[in-house]
Amino acid sequence: MPDVDESIEKPLYELISASQTLVPDSEDAMALHLREEGLTFHLSKDVPTLISKNIEDILIDAFRPLGISDWNSLFFITHPGGRAILDGVESKLDLNKDKMKESRYVLSEYGNLTGACVLFIMEEMRKRSVEEGKSTTGKGSDYGVLLGFGPGITVETVVLRSCPINS
Repeated sequence: MPDVDESIEKPLYELISASQTLVPDSEDAMALHLREEGLTFHLSKDVPTLISKNIEDILIDAFRPLGISDWNSLFFITHPGGRAILDGVESKLDLNKDKMKESRYVLSEYGNLTGACVLFIMEEMRKRSVEEGKSTTGKGSDYGVLLGFGPGITVETVVLRSCPINS
């Protein structure tokens, strides 16, 4: 990795690509408004279904350049907008139960922190990777995905490569 002075810093993940997808027919499903009383949210009950219905096509597009289609070979840093969203993504992609472990932990400990929660999940994954003796910051997987969900519904997809853990 270029421009890294490992005597003072240690990279955790390498950003491979990033993309944004507006989920079809979802413009009224999630809204965020800044008002005098602060941020207010509008969430439709259809949000988990809209995300899970589209997530596999989004991942196919993101990972096609790497030739990856086995979702269980990846690590997942998934914005936990709620249990139903995590359950829907997990079910649609037929993921092993441990793939959303860090996202579920952050949701249970801190709640939905909006987009900032992915930083908490990245740190939790790094910490658990070290504790479990994994070879990479992605729990032993080389590649993974960071998924964020926002108004629109917009799905932010960041393809990551994990870094080796040097004991």
